[in-house]
Order: sequence, then C-alpha cells, then structure tokens
Amino acid sequence: MQTLYPNLILDALKQVRYPGNGKNIVELGMVNDDIRIDGRKVSFSLTFEKSTDPFIRSVVKNAETAILTFIAPDIDIKGNITVTAKKNAPEKQAAPKPLPGVKNIIGVSSGKGGVGKSTVAANLAVALSRLGHKVGVLDADIFGPSMPKMFGVEDEQLFMHEVEGRDLIIPAEAYGIKMLSIGFMVDKNKPVLWRGSMASNALNQLITQADWGELDYFVIDMPPGTSDIHLTLVQTLGLTGVVVVSTPQEVALADARKGIAMFTDPKVNVPVLGLVENMAWFTPLRHPEEKYYLFGKEGAKRLAEELNVELLGQIPLVEDIGVKADAGSPIALGDSPEGHAFLALASKVNDAVNRRNETLPPTAKVEVHK
Repeated sequence: MQTLYPNLILDALKQVRYPGNGKNIVELGMVNDDIRIDGRKVSFSLTFEKSTDPFIRSVVKNAETAILTFIAPDIDIKGNITVTAKKNAPEKQAAPKPLPGVKNIIGVSSGKGGVGKSTVAANLAVALSRLGHKVGVLDADIFGPSMPKMFGVEDEQLFMHEVEGRDLIIPAEAYGIKMLSIGFMVDKNKPVLWRGSMASNALNQLITQADWGELDYFVIDMPPGTSDIHLTLVQTLGLTGVVVVSTPQEVALADARKGIAMFTDPKVNVPVLGLVENMAWFTPLRHPEEKYYLFGKEGAKRLAEELNVELLGQIPLVEDIGVKADAGSPIALGDSPEGHAFLALASKVNDAVNRRNETLPPTAKVEVHK
C-alpha cells in the first residue's frame, strides 16, 4: 500500500486544469496549504476568486478523480474538499438588473470577422426558440449589423410605447423572436462613423430602453475581436456565458484564443460555455455525404481540448446556409441536416447553461474569506 504524503497529493492535483485558461490548479495557487492525511483519508481546501465561480463543481470533481486515478482508488476523498473564496473588498449592494425578465444572457463572439459569427447567432436563436424557449436577439455588432437582413426585417419601423411610466422601444419580431439592432436606426447603405463612446451609449439604449419582456434566452451578436463594446456589455449585463465561434483555420484559431483569454481574464470573468467550429468542412449540395476540409480539419476541436472548454458543435460550409441567411429565413427554421446541426448546437448550449446555473455540490462548502 502506497504511503501518502502532501507532495504526492500536490503532484496528482497538478493534473487538474482550471477551465478557460488551461493552467493547473497548483500553479494557480488554488490548493491551500492545509492538506491533511489521516490513514487513507485525505482532505484539503481549494480557493476560488469568487464564490460564484461557474467552474467550482467541475474542478472539485476533477480533483477527486485525479487523486483516485493518479495515486490510488481506495483513498477516502469524496466530500472532503472544502471550497473557499477570496474577498478582497466589501461587497457592494447589487444594482438592479437591467433586464429583470430575462433568465439567461448568451454572448456569441469571435476573435475575428468572417467566421460566420452572426450566422451562428441568428440560427442559435431560432433553434433555441424551436426547442420551446422565449428568445430575444440583440445585434451588438454596431459597425456591421446584419441581424435585420438575416431575419427579413430590414425595413421594419420601430415604435415606442409606455410601460409603467417609461417610454420603451418595441423590439421587432420575426419567427417569434424579439430583435433589436442599430441597423434599424442608421442608413444601411452608409458606414457607421461613431467613436467608441457613441457606440456604447447607443448599445446601452437598445438594452435598457426597450421592452424585452419575459425571455428565457437573450442572445447577443457581439462585434468581432476585443473592444470597449465587449466591456460595455459585460459591465451592463450579467452574462450567463459566451459562445465563441471560429473556423478550423489557424489564423482564426489564434484570434479565438485571444477572445477566450479576454472573457476568462479576472477583470472580465465571463464563463466560456464552449466553442463552435463553423465552416468545419465543405459539403456540395448534390453530394451531402462528401466532406472537403477547406480551412483545415478539426482545428477548433483541438483548441477546445487544449483550453479545456466544450466543443459545442461543428457546422459545415453549405451553400444553403448563406442563401437562407441572405433571404431572411435562417436555415434552423427547416429540417435539413444543417438545420438539425443548429438544433443540436442549441441543445448543447442549453445543457451548458443548465450546468452553469446549478447550485454548488453538497461536497463543496463555500466560505468567504474577509
């Protein structure tokens, strides 16, 4: 029988990665100096930045598994890991939620343009609606709004009505989905020449001065890259999580990596629900069984494995996806193989959100350090 000692425990815990940044929990200083060994019983505590960290459950489970796998399966560890959280400043009173009727807010982001982020956002919203959820869409891509065209409402006129003494914008509606975009307020044939503060103010108005009502999902089509618009969204809304879109191409993956790093940075701290590999392969319309990997093969899948985030779906490059988007009828409305791919993506996003919203495990008692 192997003798247990603290360094042995630490060596096993070095195999546990913190989701998002890929670093092990020992390297991150999350394992406290309180490892206790009593015969075959092992106990210790892990410290997270916040008591609301979305990865507490998975890290605790992975720590238990690592000790049982890399040391011995007879160790008494389950239920013996305590979770603590840092508290560096007095808690501020929570500000009123800008969208009190919205249950989950999902950002759809990409590290660079041209990877099909808006197409994924539109079809994800439609697919979530087809799964029975009440859905709203915010086109936050201020300088390249495309949602009005994708939903076939480019010429929609917006109106306001009074709600509890406030004049609120009535969102456009298509296919049962509420939607607002800066595209409704600017000339679609002219560029939007706004400074960052003007864009942020316009975006804030679309969020806080609109009658979104009760929604299960509020899907935000974010601008590509990393910018102050992203910070505005994070500061204005408590995002449930983000979905990052990339193609398998190495150039796109490098930018996707930067986007994930931005959201997982402690100053931003938004959970990454997973990666979507768009344009994963090309399939000719008349030969649906054929696959041609024009941009490389499974690059986003490898990146997801490297960063320990979930691969939510692989969407093929099919002519009909673009044709339907240009026609204002997202392909997720139909029952084609591509439509079903987006339904599967929506189901995985819904599962990821449910895991994110679950309460802490009974094995993890949360204590806040002052």
